[in-house]
Amino acid sequence: MAAYFVTSTGTDIGKTFVTAALIRYLRESNQPVAALKPVVSGYDSSVADTSDPAVLLTALGRPVTAQEVDRIAPWRFRAPLSPDLAAAREGRRIDFNELVKFSRAAIDAATGPLFIEGVGGIMVPLDGSRTVLDWMAALRIPLLLVVGGYLGTISHTLTALDVLTQRKLVVTAIVVSEKDRDTVALDDTVASISRFAGPTGVVGLPRLPAGIYHHPAIARIAALL
Repeated sequence: MAAYFVTSTGTDIGKTFVTAALIRYLRESNQPVAALKPVVSGYDSSVADTSDPAVLLTALGRPVTAQEVDRIAPWRFRAPLSPDLAAAREGRRIDFNELVKFSRAAIDAATGPLFIEGVGGIMVPLDGSRTVLDWMAALRIPLLLVVGGYLGTISHTLTALDVLTQRKLVVTAIVVSEKDRDTVALDDTVASISRFAGPTGVVGLPRLPAGIYHHPAIARIAALL
Protein backbone atom coordinates (compact mmCIF):
# COMPACT_ATOMS: atom_id res chain seq x y z
CA MET A 1 0.00 0.00 0.00
CA ALA A 2 1.23 3.49 -0.84
CA ALA A 3 2.54 5.85 1.82
CA TYR A 4 3.21 9.52 1.13
CA PHE A 5 5.13 12.16 3.04
CA VAL A 6 3.42 15.55 2.88
CA THR A 7 6.00 18.31 3.03
CA SER A 8 6.26 21.97 2.13
CA THR A 9 8.48 24.94 1.42
CA GLY A 10 7.52 26.55 4.72
CA THR A 11 5.00 26.78 7.51
CA ASP A 12 1.33 27.80 7.37
CA ILE A 13 1.12 27.01 3.67
CA GLY A 14 -1.56 24.33 3.63
CA LYS A 15 -0.13 20.86 4.34
CA THR A 16 -2.85 19.96 6.82
CA PHE A 17 -5.62 21.41 4.67
CA VAL A 18 -4.49 19.41 1.62
CA THR A 19 -3.96 16.22 3.64
CA ALA A 20 -7.38 16.45 5.27
CA ALA A 21 -9.08 17.09 1.94
CA LEU A 22 -7.41 14.04 0.40
CA ILE A 23 -8.38 11.90 3.38
CA ARG A 24 -12.03 12.89 3.04
CA TYR A 25 -11.97 12.36 -0.73
CA LEU A 26 -10.42 8.89 -0.45
CA ARG A 27 -12.63 7.85 2.45
CA GLU A 28 -15.68 8.56 0.30
CA SER A 29 -14.48 5.81 -2.03
CA ASN A 30 -14.27 3.48 0.99
CA GLN A 31 -10.49 3.34 1.09
CA PRO A 32 -8.98 2.64 4.54
CA VAL A 33 -6.96 5.86 4.77
CA ALA A 34 -4.57 6.61 7.64
CA ALA A 35 -2.60 9.71 8.60
CA LEU A 36 0.04 10.87 11.05
CA LYS A 37 1.36 14.25 12.14
CA PRO A 38 4.20 12.93 14.32
CA VAL A 39 5.80 16.28 15.19
CA VAL A 40 3.80 19.38 16.10
CA SER A 41 5.04 22.78 17.27
CA GLY A 42 2.73 25.44 18.64
CA TYR A 43 0.42 22.84 20.19
CA ASP A 44 -1.86 24.14 22.93
CA SER A 45 -3.75 21.36 24.68
CA SER A 46 -6.38 23.85 25.87
CA VAL A 47 -7.52 24.39 22.29
CA ALA A 48 -6.69 20.94 20.94
CA ASP A 49 -9.90 20.81 18.90
CA THR A 50 -8.47 23.36 16.43
CA SER A 51 -4.99 21.85 16.18
CA ASP A 52 -3.53 20.17 13.10
CA PRO A 53 -3.84 16.68 14.65
CA ALA A 54 -7.52 17.43 15.38
CA VAL A 55 -8.11 18.44 11.75
CA LEU A 56 -6.63 15.13 10.59
CA LEU A 57 -8.54 13.09 13.16
CA THR A 58 -11.82 14.73 12.16
CA ALA A 59 -11.12 14.01 8.50
CA LEU A 60 -10.39 10.39 9.43
CA GLY A 61 -13.71 10.16 11.29
CA ARG A 62 -11.98 9.60 14.63
CA PRO A 63 -12.71 11.39 17.92
CA VAL A 64 -10.44 14.22 19.03
CA THR A 65 -9.32 12.82 22.38
CA ALA A 66 -6.00 12.98 24.18
CA GLN A 67 -5.42 9.31 23.40
CA GLU A 68 -6.15 9.71 19.69
CA VAL A 69 -3.97 12.82 19.42
CA ASP A 70 -1.14 10.94 21.11
CA ARG A 71 -1.47 8.10 18.60
CA ILE A 72 -0.94 10.28 15.55
CA ALA A 73 1.16 13.11 17.04
CA PRO A 74 3.37 11.86 19.87
CA TRP A 75 5.96 14.67 19.67
CA ARG A 76 4.03 17.82 20.60
CA PHE A 77 5.54 21.10 21.77
CA ARG A 78 3.84 24.28 22.94
CA ALA A 79 6.16 26.95 21.51
CA PRO A 80 5.46 27.94 17.86
CA LEU A 81 9.11 27.43 16.92
CA SER A 82 11.15 24.92 14.95
CA PRO A 83 10.89 21.54 16.70
CA ASP A 84 14.47 21.58 17.99
CA LEU A 85 13.96 24.98 19.66
CA ALA A 86 10.44 24.17 20.88
CA ALA A 87 11.65 20.92 22.43
CA ALA A 88 14.61 22.65 24.11
CA ARG A 89 12.22 25.13 25.75
CA GLU A 90 10.65 22.17 27.55
CA GLY A 91 13.92 20.43 28.37
CA ARG A 92 13.16 17.77 25.79
CA ARG A 93 14.51 16.55 22.48
CA ILE A 94 13.25 14.56 19.54
CA ASP A 95 14.87 11.13 19.31
CA PHE A 96 15.38 10.97 15.54
CA ASN A 97 15.75 7.20 15.46
CA GLU A 98 12.51 6.77 17.40
CA LEU A 99 10.75 9.15 15.01
CA VAL A 100 11.88 7.11 12.02
CA LYS A 101 10.93 3.88 13.79
CA PHE A 102 7.46 5.25 14.60
CA SER A 103 6.95 6.32 10.98
CA ARG A 104 8.13 3.01 9.53
CA ALA A 105 5.87 1.05 11.87
CA ALA A 106 2.89 3.00 10.55
CA ILE A 107 3.98 2.37 6.96
CA ASP A 108 4.25 -1.37 7.63
CA ALA A 109 0.86 -1.47 9.34
CA ALA A 110 -1.05 0.52 6.71
CA THR A 111 -3.80 -1.32 4.85
CA GLY A 112 -4.49 1.60 2.51
CA PRO A 113 -3.06 5.00 1.65
CA LEU A 114 -1.07 6.55 4.51
CA PHE A 115 -0.16 10.23 4.75
CA ILE A 116 2.69 11.26 7.03
CA GLU A 117 2.55 15.02 7.40
CA GLY A 118 5.82 16.75 8.19
CA VAL A 119 6.38 19.89 10.21
CA GLY A 120 7.22 23.24 8.61
CA GLY A 121 9.39 23.14 5.50
CA ILE A 122 11.82 20.55 4.18
CA MET A 123 14.84 21.98 6.03
CA VAL A 124 13.26 22.59 9.44
CA PRO A 125 15.60 21.27 12.19
CA LEU A 126 14.34 18.36 14.26
CA ASP A 127 17.36 18.16 16.55
CA GLY A 128 20.93 19.45 16.64
CA SER A 129 21.94 17.79 13.38
CA ARG A 130 18.90 16.43 11.51
CA THR A 131 16.15 18.14 9.56
CA VAL A 132 12.83 17.11 8.02
CA LEU A 133 14.84 16.37 4.87
CA ASP A 134 16.80 13.71 6.78
CA TRP A 135 13.52 12.25 8.05
CA MET A 136 12.17 11.98 4.51
CA ALA A 137 15.44 10.51 3.25
CA ALA A 138 15.34 7.85 5.96
CA LEU A 139 11.81 6.78 4.99
CA ARG A 140 12.27 6.86 1.19
CA ILE A 141 8.58 7.17 0.39
CA PRO A 142 7.05 9.41 -2.32
CA LEU A 143 6.50 13.04 -1.44
CA LEU A 144 3.57 15.39 -1.86
CA LEU A 145 5.04 18.91 -1.95
CA VAL A 146 2.62 21.64 -0.90
CA VAL A 147 3.70 25.16 -1.81
CA GLY A 148 2.17 28.63 -1.55
CA GLY A 149 0.79 30.93 -4.20
CA TYR A 150 2.55 34.04 -2.90
CA LEU A 151 5.06 36.17 -4.78
CA GLY A 152 8.38 34.34 -4.44
CA THR A 153 6.95 30.84 -4.26
CA ILE A 154 8.34 29.87 -7.68
CA SER A 155 11.92 30.34 -6.49
CA HIS A 156 11.19 28.60 -3.18
CA THR A 157 9.54 25.67 -4.95
CA LEU A 158 12.30 25.17 -7.51
CA THR A 159 14.94 25.40 -4.77
CA ALA A 160 13.08 22.72 -2.80
CA LEU A 161 12.82 20.51 -5.89
CA ASP A 162 16.54 20.82 -6.51
CA VAL A 163 17.38 19.80 -2.94
CA LEU A 164 14.95 16.89 -3.01
CA THR A 165 16.32 15.68 -6.34
CA GLN A 166 19.87 15.78 -4.97
CA ARG A 167 18.74 13.47 -2.16
CA LYS A 168 17.10 11.19 -4.75
CA LEU A 169 13.62 11.70 -3.31
CA VAL A 170 10.59 11.32 -5.59
CA VAL A 171 8.02 14.12 -5.67
CA THR A 172 4.73 12.58 -6.79
CA ALA A 173 2.87 15.87 -7.05
CA ILE A 174 3.21 19.57 -6.32
CA VAL A 175 0.15 21.35 -4.94
CA VAL A 176 0.03 25.14 -5.14
CA SER A 177 -2.23 26.06 -2.23
CA GLU A 178 -3.83 29.45 -2.75
CA LYS A 179 -4.35 31.98 0.05
CA ASP A 180 -6.69 34.96 0.06
CA ARG A 181 -3.76 37.36 0.32
CA ASP A 182 -1.88 36.05 -2.74
CA THR A 183 -1.06 38.75 -5.28
CA VAL A 184 -0.17 36.42 -8.16
CA ALA A 185 -2.81 34.60 -10.21
CA LEU A 186 -2.90 30.91 -9.26
CA ASP A 187 -2.90 29.73 -12.88
CA ASP A 188 0.21 31.80 -13.64
CA THR A 189 2.09 30.30 -10.69
CA VAL A 190 1.09 26.76 -11.66
CA ALA A 191 2.14 27.31 -15.29
CA SER A 192 5.52 28.73 -14.30
CA ILE A 193 6.35 25.93 -11.85
CA SER A 194 5.17 23.33 -14.38
CA ARG A 195 7.72 24.51 -16.93
CA PHE A 196 10.53 23.56 -14.57
CA ALA A 197 9.02 20.59 -12.75
CA GLY A 198 9.63 17.99 -15.45
CA PRO A 199 7.23 15.04 -15.26
CA THR A 200 5.98 15.97 -11.79
CA GLY A 201 2.34 16.97 -11.88
CA VAL A 202 1.51 20.45 -10.60
CA VAL A 203 -2.02 21.19 -9.37
CA GLY A 204 -3.41 24.54 -8.34
CA LEU A 205 -5.74 24.34 -5.35
CA PRO A 206 -8.01 27.39 -4.93
CA ARG A 207 -8.65 28.56 -1.40
CA LEU A 208 -11.65 26.52 -0.28
CA PRO A 209 -13.74 26.61 2.90
CA ALA A 210 -12.59 24.18 5.60
CA GLY A 211 -13.98 20.69 5.11
CA ILE A 212 -14.55 21.09 1.37
CA TYR A 213 -13.19 18.19 -0.64
CA HIS A 214 -15.61 17.95 -3.57
CA HIS A 215 -13.47 20.01 -5.94
CA PRO A 216 -11.84 18.97 -9.23
CA ALA A 217 -8.41 19.95 -7.91
CA ILE A 218 -8.66 17.41 -5.07
CA ALA A 219 -9.58 14.72 -7.59
CA ARG A 220 -6.58 15.68 -9.75
CA ILE A 221 -4.22 15.45 -6.78
CA ALA A 222 -5.63 12.04 -5.81
CA ALA A 223 -5.20 10.82 -9.40
CA LEU A 224 -1.47 11.65 -9.24
CA LEU A 225 -0.91 9.51 -6.14
